[in-house]
Amino acid sequence: MKVRIDADLCQGHAMCALACPELFQLSDEDGHAYVEDENVPPEYEAAVERAVRSCPEGAIQTS
Repeated sequence: MKVRIDADLCQGHAMCALACPELFQLSDEDGHAYVEDENVPPEYEAAVERAVRSCPEGAIQTS
């Protein structure tokens, strides 16, 4: 699984970081989320799916 965040949609609600802090980071500059590596280890797939569902802006996509 891969995960991406649409920077144009992210508003910095941080719901993804709460769902999966191991993968989602928050920018110190504007609080928007990002991932350093789009490849999701299998043990975090369920948490990433929770992050996708919890994003109020729909800014997170998986493939």
